[in-house]
Amino acid sequence: MNGPDFAYLEQRLGVSRRTFLKFCTGVAATLGLPASAAYAMAEAVAAKRQKPVVIWLHGQECTGPSESLLRSEHPTLDRLILEMISLEYHQTLDAGAGHDVEHHKDMVMEENKGKYLLVVEGSVPLAQDGIFCKIGNKTMLEHTEAAAEHAAAIIAFGSCASWGGVQSAAPNPTQAVGAQAVLPGKTVVNIPGCPPNPYNFLATVMHFLTFGGLPALDSQNRPKFAYGRLIHENCERRPHFDAGRFAEEFGDEGHRLGWCLYKLGCKGPETYANCPAVEFNDIGGGTWPIGVGHPCFGCVEQGVGFTKPLFTLAEVKTHTPPNAFPPIDRREQAPTAGIATAAIAGAAVGAAVGATAMAAKQVKDHDSASGSDQ
Repeated sequence: MNGPDFAYLEQRLGVSRRTFLKFCTGVAATLGLPASAAYAMAEAVAAKRQKPVVIWLHGQECTGPSESLLRSEHPTLDRLILEMISLEYHQTLDAGAGHDVEHHKDMVMEENKGKYLLVVEGSVPLAQDGIFCKIGNKTMLEHTEAAAEHAAAIIAFGSCASWGGVQSAAPNPTQAVGAQAVLPGKTVVNIPGCPPNPYNFLATVMHFLTFGGLPALDSQNRPKFAYGRLIHENCERRPHFDAGRFAEEFGDEGHRLGWCLYKLGCKGPETYANCPAVEFNDIGGGTWPIGVGHPCFGCVEQGVGFTKPLFTLAEVKTHTPPNAFPPIDRREQAPTAGIATAAIAGAAVGAAVGATAMAAKQVKDHDSASGSDQ
C-alpha cells in the first residue's frame, strides 16, 4: 500500500512535511488522541486531493471567530484552513460580492449535496420575521435552513452561533438564538467562545476529515475534548483557591501575586473549557484571561456569559471556597515571591488540608465499623 503523497502536500500547503506532522501532533493532543492519530490525520489530508467543500455563513456577530482563526500561528491557520478545505463561501473573505456570490453558493451546495461542511458564525434573529439580518434579500434564518438541509456536518462557531451570545442577552430585542434552535432534528456541533479558540474548531474539522465523523459531544453538543473539564480544575491559580488566597480587588497585593480571582467574579468554577491548557495567540506562558489577571466571565456557558453580572460570584461546581481555613498573614509572604512560588505554597497547604480531611474520614469509618461489631 502506498503511503501518503507528502510531496503533493508540501506543494499544496507550502509547508514542509516535518512542520505539517508537528501541526497534526498538536491537533491530536488537543483531541486527546494518541500520537499515532497524528499520522492518520496527515495521511487523510494528503490523500484528499479533492478538498472538502465548506459553506460559511455570518449572522449577528462581530466576526471575532473568523478573526481569531485567521490570526493563529504555527503554522498559520489561514494557509492551512484555506488549503485543507475548499472554502466556497465566506461573507468576510469572499473576493466577489452581490448576486454573483450568492449564485455561486447555491450552485456549489447543489453540486455537493450531502458532502459539504456548513459553518455558522453569528446568531439568527427571529423577531419580525428575521428582518434584522438579511443577505441578498434573504434572512439569516432562510440562509441557515437552506444551507443545513443537505450539509454533511454543521458547526456553530462562537457563542453567538452556539446559543445566541451577547445578542441574546436581555432584553434580546431581535430574539437572537443559536443555530441549533432553528435546526430541529439536526446535529449542530457547538464550539462556543467569545472569541472561540481556533484550535478547537480546527481539531473538530480535522477529526471529521480523518475519521469521517464528529468527535464525542457533551449534553450541549460541544466537543468533549475541549469542553469536558472545568476551567477551575486546571487553572494555574487553583492552589491559591485551595489555600484560601483571594485577590479582593484589582491591583491589590493578592492580585499582583497571582492569587485566585474567585472573589473578583471569576466564572472558572462553573465554566467548562480548555482555555488553561490551549491558551490563546500561540504565545504561551499564561496568555489567556486568568493568566493575565482578568477573571473568566464564562463566555462559553449559556446562562453564565453575557447573563451573570461580571462581579457576581460563580456557582462552584466542585466545592465551596475554604472560608474556614486559617487566615494567611500577607506580611509573611516574601515581597519578591512570584506567582510560581505562591502556587507551590498554596498547593502544599491544600494538600495538607486534604490529607487531614481524609485522615478524619478514615477515623470516622473505623469508629463506625468498631461500633457495629459490638
